[in-house]
Amino acid sequence: MIPTTMSAMILTGHGGLDKYEWREDWPVPTPAAGEVLIRVGACGMNNTDVNTRSGWYSKAVTERTTGEGFETIDEEDPSWGGAPLAFPRIQGADACGTIVAVGDGVDAARIGERVITDNWLRDPDDLTNKAKTGYFGSERDGGFAQYCTIPARNALRVQSDLSDAELATFSCSYSTAEGMLTRAQVTSTDTVLVPGASGGVGGALVQLAKRRGARVIAMASEAKHADVARLGPDRILPRAPENLRAALGNETITVVADIVGGPYWPSLIDVLERGGRYTCSGAIAGPMVDLDLRTLYLRDLTFTGSTVIDLDVMPNLIRYIEAGEIKPALAATYPLAQLREAQTAFIEKQHTGNIVVIP
Repeated sequence: MIPTTMSAMILTGHGGLDKYEWREDWPVPTPAAGEVLIRVGACGMNNTDVNTRSGWYSKAVTERTTGEGFETIDEEDPSWGGAPLAFPRIQGADACGTIVAVGDGVDAARIGERVITDNWLRDPDDLTNKAKTGYFGSERDGGFAQYCTIPARNALRVQSDLSDAELATFSCSYSTAEGMLTRAQVTSTDTVLVPGASGGVGGALVQLAKRRGARVIAMASEAKHADVARLGPDRILPRAPENLRAALGNETITVVADIVGGPYWPSLIDVLERGGRYTCSGAIAGPMVDLDLRTLYLRDLTFTGSTVIDLDVMPNLIRYIEAGEIKPALAATYPLAQLREAQTAFIEKQHTGNIVVIP
């Protein structure tokens, strides 16, 4: 029996953690045509949750991600897509759970499937058009609730012995990482430098680059080196060596896969080999960086941004999960009612891997 109301964490507007409101009487959504209803078993957290809540995506904000609300945001561009959001909104892009109902046009045999969510909402008539995409938990309600609806094509069946909490670490972090590596065309001939390797995306980059056969050099604070080592990098360096070139020795860096940005960014670019590639899907240390254009063109570098993933990324991840080729990095779980505390821990970055909430 599906109830008519549920518990959910509701985002009421852009700002600080006080913009979250815990509700135990929120209506359970009904799947529309082409959609499924998922009973959420767990939902992962990611930087998009924090950045959307705080309004960090606004071009008026130039500082690093802090998790606090920003007084300077432009209300016309505070979301990842540069358009205003509708409130109230349920966030949470990384849901794992079970399909319990389907809308018109969806095979009822899907009821009972265990699924994880593909967080990119595409135009069904134009699936490859990146300009016609939304984000689960942003342009529509997501998984920070006991139930959520999503287009049926975005609910991907997964057969695994991993727990719901473990599976909830994959959707955003690992798809972001795989999207970056795909965009940068990483192969077994590359040496990939990964700043921020202790985070969810950073750790996924380490594993997925190794899966491609690349040599991987991770960067993380020394207190986290033991945890990062379990992800399988070839070398681990401190988070921000004073002389990165000296710390690398004779390593030839062909790819930098970065979600950090910030004041250390020029050092990352300076160690790229001629013809190297820089790929980026975040800037948690700050979005404003200094670039010497002579380095870019004289060294024949290629820069790629990576947000909306290609269509084959999520099906590939499901294959990797089911084959045991990648593993979850679950740092902690919290009850959904303690989302504020969980997000505080997420922002403080004392953990390695992903933090997950459980309804």
